[in-house]
Amino acid sequence: MKKRTVLAGTLLIIVGLLIGLGISTRMGFQEVTLATETGISQETTDFLSKLSTSLSEVAEKVKPSVVNISTTKTVTVRQTPFDEFFNDPFFRRFFGDRFGHDGGKRKFRSSALGSGVIVSPDGYILTNNHVIKDADEIKVLLYDKREFKGKVIGTDPKSDLAVIKIDAKDLPAIKIGESDKLHVGEVVIAIGNPFGLDHTITMGIVSAIGRSNVGITDYEDFIQTDAAINPGNSGGALVNSRGELVGINTAIFSTSGGYMGIGFAIPSNMARSVMKSIIEYGKVIRGWLGVTIQNITPELARHFDIKEDRGALVTDVVKDSPADKAGFRRGDLIVEFDQKAVRDSTNLRNMVANTPPGKRVAVRIIREGKERILYVVLGEFPENLAAQSPGEYSNVLKGVYVQEITPDLREKLDIPAKVEGVLVTNIDDESPAYGILRRNDIIQEIDRKPIKGIKDYREVVSGIEEDESVLLLIYRGGGYIYITIKP
Repeated sequence: MKKRTVLAGTLLIIVGLLIGLGISTRMGFQEVTLATETGISQETTDFLSKLSTSLSEVAEKVKPSVVNISTTKTVTVRQTPFDEFFNDPFFRRFFGDRFGHDGGKRKFRSSALGSGVIVSPDGYILTNNHVIKDADEIKVLLYDKREFKGKVIGTDPKSDLAVIKIDAKDLPAIKIGESDKLHVGEVVIAIGNPFGLDHTITMGIVSAIGRSNVGITDYEDFIQTDAAINPGNSGGALVNSRGELVGINTAIFSTSGGYMGIGFAIPSNMARSVMKSIIEYGKVIRGWLGVTIQNITPELARHFDIKEDRGALVTDVVKDSPADKAGFRRGDLIVEFDQKAVRDSTNLRNMVANTPPGKRVAVRIIREGKERILYVVLGEFPENLAAQSPGEYSNVLKGVYVQEITPDLREKLDIPAKVEGVLVTNIDDESPAYGILRRNDIIQEIDRKPIKGIKDYREVVSGIEEDESVLLLIYRGGGYIYITIKP
């Protein structure tokens, strides 16, 4: 009986609590009703799900072909105005001697990160030249976390491409697509290691094709994209919806150093041509037509009785060049090269450079208002027209890169026709000329000897002694100045 009474009492308490909860709910608390419908049509959901699945499939397929590249190199810096402060005993008491100097220069180890793309199962990797330039050590980290030492097979600063190799087999090589078939608005995916974040995927569209005169490389035919590209993406892959490599991510346009919606990639067709030449010959061998060209303008078109608004106008023909032998003349408008339409002078220059020497191609021109087809066998781009290598000299001009002033450069940099010489394209940090010469300076005289081109430059510079100072006449910023460089 007692047990029944206790049980009944317990039941009454439970019922009372339940009633109390119900009363509380009615008095102030509301029941939560969860949504059971999204309001989005099944058709829309199916479409977006299919798109999401497709992009995910492409990303998962190509990610293993993209690698992380880390480099270390020795960097030399000059003394700064703060060296006396660094040498102060009070400063050294807290920070030690690591800020000391050795004869005006200090060396330290610098590290950097970039990306690369596996293009063959036996270990060949495409990347940017600036990613591995001057590197003492290259480490390649694969998607499966294996790490290898990278070996430089060859570089091409003119296109900012490089080929390295790792000792590995059966690697997941990417399929190289046809960048010439890209269209503005086409969906592309960028894969790389921005800020060291491995295998980051970003998506966008092709914003433009054939971008040139950007000022990044000598040979420019960039794909512009709004797929997010940041520092560390350099050398990574730009792929199309079929998972094919259509570009090597190279640079961004930015005022902040980060992504601003404009990125540039080297087209896969150019990258393929450069890569094959490097692997086969150890250097890039480019085709040569032997003409100087410029863009066609409405005024020039009227003068030459040309109705076309595109093409490359021949301003000169090099004697005994392939173009000379094929019958090209000054005033010819080149509108088609090897069955491909010519947009402008830069476009033609890239097409010729990417064509192997010895190939016979048909070139459609307009001469005196009439179309003609000329057949030309391309030659190899002459070395004396290439940029000067700084490694040949041990005098005050070591580490100075120069090149001929081409019509394209003269127009781009607004160089007057009367100005002759060689154009300074770069100066190594360790060169005695560093901080004195500048990029885009034009060297007109060396020790009062006129310089009209690479040939004159080589002859004069090769005769300068190691401990000899030189006097240069420079054209800079619209004026002439004399400067001296001391050893």
